[in-house]
Amino acid sequence: MTTFVALDFETADRYRDSACAIGLVRVEQGQVVDKVHYLIRPPRRLFEFTHIHGITWRQVANEPDFAELWPDIAAMLTGADFFVAHNASFDRSVLYACCKAYGILPPVPDFVCTVKLARQAWNLRPTKLPNVCDYLGIPLNHHDALSDAEACAKIAMLIPTQFVASASGASAG
Repeated sequence: MTTFVALDFETADRYRDSACAIGLVRVEQGQVVDKVHYLIRPPRRLFEFTHIHGITWRQVANEPDFAELWPDIAAMLTGADFFVAHNASFDRSVLYACCKAYGILPPVPDFVCTVKLARQAWNLRPTKLPNVCDYLGIPLNHHDALSDAEACAKIAMLIPTQFVASASGASAG
């Protein structure tokens, strides 16, 4: 069996280094073993997406920045065979941009995208996170980073192993 971490970022503005929240769910041998949510103080006070996720500068002004949270985030990611995200290219780009902004070497595991997997495994369209969750009966508080990450973890656990294994390069088992 593999170990993976489902993750979801919320961003404050259109720049990828503006993470203001992250949800992480660690899955080992098909079971959720840990989950965490952090608010993050982004590098700028500009909040363009409060109307989507409800997070404001006031809520994060006294929170740690990404670099201060990195030891805790890295501890959750360590040892994962791959990462899972819905629209993984977005979450990967936020992770890498935040790492770059703070001079942190980004983790190397591949990202597996639950959008692509849901299309392959169940031929679903549309495949926005609420659509996939509705189809699978997964509860969701959309744009809450931890709820989104938990939903991704559940989707990945429900997808037939051969799809996840081929997408991640991991061996099925």
